[in-house]
Amino acid sequence: MRSPLGKALGLGSARNGTEDWLLERISAVALVPLTLWFTVSIVMHGGDDYATMVTWLKMPVTTILMTLLLIALFHHTALGLQVVIEDYVHSRIKLPALVGMRLGCLAMAVTGLVTMLKVAFGD
Repeated sequence: MRSPLGKALGLGSARNGTEDWLLERISAVALVPLTLWFTVSIVMHGGDDYATMVTWLKMPVTTILMTLLLIALFHHTALGLQVVIEDYVHSRIKLPALVGMRLGCLAMAVTGLVTMLKVAFGD
């Protein structure tokens, strides 16, 4: 139920919060096993040299899991930062902040993916 003033001003639900909330929860659930795998893998390879790490990254399972980790990580980060900006930024910089944050997360995700894939598929 909305007040007549709320209806006149167009205030109220934007009807897209549920999807973002659900996607954030799904990415959080996906990050749990991926982060555990990554942490255990890094601890196990803690003393390895560069060549051993490159060999490890070239394994198909490792490449797939690292790709999934990077995608889930930066998607989850973008969703979380979007909520923070929407809740706490109340000025005309809200839209530029959202766009900048999304572009920043996209740039970091692409950089991580390209770097990892270059190592995995490089000579």
